[in-house]
Amino acid sequence: MLGIFKKLVNAPKELNSPASFSSYNKPKLTHEILRDFMSCNSSNAFSMSFGNDALLAYAPSNKPSIHQRLFSGLDNIYCVFVGSLHNLSNLNKQYGLSKGTNEALFIIEAYRTLRDRGPYPADQVLKELEGSFGFVIYDNKDGTVFVASGSNGKIGLFWGIAADGSVVISENLELIKASCAKSFAPFPTGCMFHSEHGLMSFEHPTRKMKAMPRIDSEGVMCGANFNVDSQSRIPMMPRVGSEANWATWG
Repeated sequence: MLGIFKKLVNAPKELNSPASFSSYNKPKLTHEILRDFMSCNSSNAFSMSFGNDALLAYAPSNKPSIHQRLFSGLDNIYCVFVGSLHNLSNLNKQYGLSKGTNEALFIIEAYRTLRDRGPYPADQVLKELEGSFGFVIYDNKDGTVFVASGSNGKIGLFWGIAADGSVVISENLELIKASCAKSFAPFPTGCMFHSEHGLMSFEHPTRKMKAMPRIDSEGVMCGANFNVDSQSRIPMMPRVGSEANWATWG
C-alpha cells in the first residue's frame, strides 16, 4: 500500500529530520515515489489521485501470505488494508453487513457509520478489531485521512516526509527509506492518526503520545518513535449527540 497526502495532514513535527536534505539520499517528490512503487510491484498495481491533495496506490500480494492486501471504495471513501480480522464475521453481523464483506469494506462501513451517527468513539471501535491490521482511509468528501495500526505489531506501517512536505505512509520500509531519507519512523502500533486531530493510542486513549528521537547507525537523528506517555492524562469530555463519532478524540 501507499498513501501520500499533501496539506491535508499535519504530521508530528518530530517526524521531520533536518538531516534529510544533507544526507546522501535526498527525499523524493510524489511522482518519483509513485514511480518507485509501481515499478517494484506487479502489473496489477494501480493508483488513484485526488487532485493535489491525496494519492493512494495498491498492489495485490505477489506471493501467498496470511496477511492479505485489500482495496475498497464506497461513497467517496477509500481504504487500503493489510492484514486480516479474525472476528470479521461477527463484526459484519454487528454492523448489519453481508457475509461477503471483506476487511477493507468493513472498515469503510464502520468509519462511515461512526462518522455520521455512531455513539462510540474511534478508540472503542478499534479495540473491537481482533487480528493483525494496518489501514489507511481517505475520505474524499470531508478531505480527511485516518490511519491505524493493530496493537500486536504483526503488520508494520511506516510514515515519513517527502521532499515537498507531503506525508508518505506504507508498509514497505525500503520504499519509505528511499522516499523520505532521514525523515521517517515506524507508525506506532496500537495507535490511530486523524488528519484533524493528530496521533493517539486507541489502547490508552487517556494518555498523550511522546516523541522519542531515533538515531540511526550513522549516529544521525532519523525521525522519531512515538510512545504512550504513562505520566500524562488527557481530560475526558462527555460525548454528546452527533459529535460522538470517529472525529471525537477523548
